[in-house]
Amino acid sequence: MAQGWESKSVESHIEPADERAALAKLPKFTPDQAEDSPKYLPTKSRLLHDALPTVVRALLCIAIAGGSLMGAQQFHIDHVTVAGKNLEALEKALTQAGVRNQYGGQYSDHVTEMAMASFPDGSYLELIAIQPMAEPSKVAAHEWRKFMQGDAGPCAWAVRPPNLFAEAERLTVSKIPVGVLRQNGRKRPDGVQVDWETAQVGPTYGGFFPFLLRDVTPHDNRAFPSGRPPEHGFTGWTGIARVVIAVRDLDAAIALYRQAYWIDPPDRQVDAEFGAKLAWFQGTPVVLAAPLSPKSWLSDRLEKFGEAPCAFILGPWKGSFTMAGAKSKWFGHSVFWADAGQLGWHLGFQPR
Repeated sequence: MAQGWESKSVESHIEPADERAALAKLPKFTPDQAEDSPKYLPTKSRLLHDALPTVVRALLCIAIAGGSLMGAQQFHIDHVTVAGKNLEALEKALTQAGVRNQYGGQYSDHVTEMAMASFPDGSYLELIAIQPMAEPSKVAAHEWRKFMQGDAGPCAWAVRPPNLFAEAERLTVSKIPVGVLRQNGRKRPDGVQVDWETAQVGPTYGGFFPFLLRDVTPHDNRAFPSGRPPEHGFTGWTGIARVVIAVRDLDAAIALYRQAYWIDPPDRQVDAEFGAKLAWFQGTPVVLAAPLSPKSWLSDRLEKFGEAPCAFILGPWKGSFTMAGAKSKWFGHSVFWADAGQLGWHLGFQPR
């Protein structure tokens, strides 16, 4: 993460009641603080900043000043991404954890390929790895290279707002930088081409903040391997309930999320088994997790991969549910955990 805005810029002794003071102390995002990112909002007609009329930008500013817009509605999860060295290994491990998945094809970047577990709400869990014959120079330039080469597991997440341009403008007014639109695509195994556009939010692509996405071709063509929800479903899980983001300093991370999404202070708790102090913004899927110990798995992960998703939680379950394994109680909800040793990363299940 870029220096000058990271959560470490706020001291850890700040109490929840002083979050607004913490927010005021935080340096604001500026374009030159983004790592490996395009120049933000250059003067071209397709730019996110220029796509909206001046009157809309003015109304957004008024809404910010009056606190009339809330951020929970912006977290319509499109998909979450799990990265590793070998796609077949990722597929096998996820299947053994009880989540069926299917090969989704190669990306048009000629670097990566993916498999997916689709859910009835139109979201999906993506497994991504480097193509066997990918050019080393292109691999080296990929924003998720270290996650794939390091078998990181959880890597990134994306949201699909009703209006990408309006959401980009809202974030920009909130002093959160948004990148230019990037065209993406892949060819499904059945030969169907799917295309979409994305925009980076903040200094990493889907790490601390989710990146923005909008479809060019029909959404179902991309979200489901066959182009439509399967009749009997791939899984009993209906969607992605929680995205758990590893952060160094919980108070500062909270302040940044409140700056970006205009949301109320979160609920907090400690999970000693998970090894983290947790903060959950009600009405959103966002859980921030700061390590309890400098020698924990979460601290090691932060050192290797920075502030990014460290776990995903699926839910709720459609129908009756029984599951063995480790169990947590997060914010009043039971969370069952797959065996992280066998899966290679942290995947939870929230039945209700």
